[in-house]
Amino acid sequence: MSFENGSISCRFFQVPHKLPKDIVERFAQRAAPPIKSMGEAPVQGWVGGRHLLDVPITEENAFYGGYLRLVLVKAERKVPTSLVRAECMLEEFAHMRAERKPFVDRKTRSDIRKQVLARLLPTMPPTLKGIPFVYDERAGVLSAGATSENQTDAFRLNFRNAAGCDPIPLTAVTAAVALGTSVSEWGKTSFSPEVPDSAMDETPGLDFLTWLWFASEARGGLFNTKQGRIAVALEGPLLFTRTGEGAHEMALRHGLPTISAEAKTALLSGKKLERAKLLLGFGSEENWSCAFDTDVFVFRSLKLPESKEILDAASTFQDRIQKLGQFRELLLELFAQFAAERGDPRRWAATQKEIHRWVTDRTSKR
Repeated sequence: MSFENGSISCRFFQVPHKLPKDIVERFAQRAAPPIKSMGEAPVQGWVGGRHLLDVPITEENAFYGGYLRLVLVKAERKVPTSLVRAECMLEEFAHMRAERKPFVDRKTRSDIRKQVLARLLPTMPPTLKGIPFVYDERAGVLSAGATSENQTDAFRLNFRNAAGCDPIPLTAVTAAVALGTSVSEWGKTSFSPEVPDSAMDETPGLDFLTWLWFASEARGGLFNTKQGRIAVALEGPLLFTRTGEGAHEMALRHGLPTISAEAKTALLSGKKLERAKLLLGFGSEENWSCAFDTDVFVFRSLKLPESKEILDAASTFQDRIQKLGQFRELLLELFAQFAAERGDPRRWAATQKEIHRWVTDRTSKR
């Protein structure tokens, strides 16, 4: 995954204040060590944005198209599982012949495995994994390829150590705070006429995506934004979630899951939509699509509108980052419209009745 071409998998972060003027020097001080000097232990460090061995870090490789662009690299030696298994079997057979026994006891087997790993590990070439990021100083927004919680934790720690500030992940909670409200004031809500509000947990992210699904079907899927009128649609695969008794998750992947009987059953049982394919568009010209994991606001395989012009590499990168920023702004505008309804008890009571009718009356196919 990269920000230069193809689809993008990322999450957004708000940087609380401007980065220091010596930011390049700060990252350079925490650059990844030379691979040749690497021992058996994994190492992490920063490199430039051109490739995973792009050191030293300078102004030339730290910035691209006017944006700060770097990669957090982790280098680690790993022995393939199949090789470990084969080498262990060789050692075990040799041990059985030497001891004239038809088996190897558990302790000996464990010792053999440790010895095999200790012998093979130093001979393995390191594997490299990178978490790229692009920082838009004007918006104060950082986009990073940290799509798991472990990656996010590692990225934030290393970024904070280098830049001196902790980037704040975009979630339903932080998006609400930016709007001057708190999701804790919203309370619990059920999208099912058969499940009371009191039986639900507070799940603002899931509420947002399920509300988007409802609005895309029951209200025509058209939203007025500062950028113009946009269309919103959801497609499968769908992942439904509800904590408590019964099945906690339900995944619908094939056919037309949005109109399936299983989707209606999931909604009636109190489950909400945690992940779906989200499509945003201005007519047929500018369209975005991605798998949206709303619990943590992670966007996977995000496809950006293609440029109508033939651009050089740097200009293409600028165009892509601008369209990535446009996608983020559209999403936040949609969330703001949801938050305005969700945070107003009278409006939400009326919306909840609409949603219950939508769930009850929706047609479904087997």
